[in-house]
Amino acid sequence: MANKLHVKKGDKVKVLSGKDKGKEGVILRAMPSTQRVVVEKVNMITKTIRPNQNNPQGGLTKVEGPIHASNVMLICPECNQPTRTNAGRNAEGKKVRVCKKCGKDID
Repeated sequence: MANKLHVKKGDKVKVLSGKDKGKEGVILRAMPSTQRVVVEKVNMITKTIRPNQNNPQGGLTKVEGPIHASNVMLICPECNQPTRTNAGRNAEGKKVRVCKKCGKDID
């Protein structure tokens, strides 16, 4: 399995499937080895926190859980639409992602 994702940390994405379908958010963490991403305010799970010095009471907290990278689609910063990407090269010869809808560089 290739350890490469079509999205990366900081990208704005739209969720395509699951309980949070249609929501948009920014990727907080990308995990290429497991093909998963953590998206801001998406797939919120309840986590138990043990008592510690900062939080002597302990208790429950809500955190974002990971979702599979195939369930998100990149939102182009130029045309502001969910889009697939194409591999291209910019003027300096570096590899960049190119929006398939508007043709502009994303990176």
